[in-house]
Amino acid sequence: MSEQRTFAGLAWEGKGKVTRREQFLGEMNAVVPWARLMSVVEPHYPKGSGGRPAMDLGVMLRIYFVQQWFDLSDPAAEDAIYDSESIRRFVGVELSEDRVPDETTILRFRHLLEKHDLTEAIFAEVRSLLEEKRLLLKSGTIVDATIIHAPSSTKNKSGKRDPEMKQTRKGNAWYFGMKVHTGTDKRGLTHHLTVTNAAQADIKQMPELLHGAEREVYGDQAYWKEDDRRSFKARNVRYRVNRRPTAKNPLTDHWKKINRSRSRVRARGEHAYRVVKRQWGFDKVRYRGLAKNKARAYTLFALANLYMVRQKLMPPGATCIR
Repeated sequence: MSEQRTFAGLAWEGKGKVTRREQFLGEMNAVVPWARLMSVVEPHYPKGSGGRPAMDLGVMLRIYFVQQWFDLSDPAAEDAIYDSESIRRFVGVELSEDRVPDETTILRFRHLLEKHDLTEAIFAEVRSLLEEKRLLLKSGTIVDATIIHAPSSTKNKSGKRDPEMKQTRKGNAWYFGMKVHTGTDKRGLTHHLTVTNAAQADIKQMPELLHGAEREVYGDQAYWKEDDRRSFKARNVRYRVNRRPTAKNPLTDHWKKINRSRSRVRARGEHAYRVVKRQWGFDKVRYRGLAKNKARAYTLFALANLYMVRQKLMPPGATCIR
């Protein structure tokens, strides 16, 4: 970013209030391991030799993260750079001096990440950082899943719903879309993640959500299986999955009390869902098909991990709103 400022930028520097967006971007700028994440993408990033110079990788990665935090399409991300001084400063561009990536450049970068599974690598790099900082607990895993809605309307060019999305029933309501399945530690930090259509049973994803060193496993009634309970017990792993009643064997008051106790721990596994769905808008899909939405999910949950422990990752002397 150029050291020269526009008149609008100089006026912005003299304002008396720090906005919530500015504060949030400042915090995330301080805790995201930029060098490590850029090293993941750099081997696949075009060098721009023999033609138009490639945009700076750091700029493109920052724009991509802004897209996730503020739920922006590719055109909306380009507009946000022009509209918001706080976003321009976070991204590192100055309108008077720098070339601003257009929506096509932003789209191509997103496709690059999707093509080479780089968002999964970014998620793994963030997980490694949390392990190095001793912020990711290994003693227990909470397994859970959430539904991400997809448009059920057939009023589109193909006249059909997305064939990779499916319908499922939850309670008395039906939902169409996909599921994100997570394995989290007992603080709610996500260490494993899978994506399926909404019709897939939660329990089938359980083996993919465990890291193998657990001493306890928590889950809701959808994960209860007597054979699994015996298998975990044989490996000296406490099976803390909520017991499921049947028509012949309803839950006793004793087991209802145990389920409530387990649910108090299990609820921490939903903390990341609150961040990515309520704060960052990932309660519905943006793209058709599972692959693109899966890539988005890996990015969002990696960033949610950093967001939830930002107070512990913040450099000495930095401040963090609560």
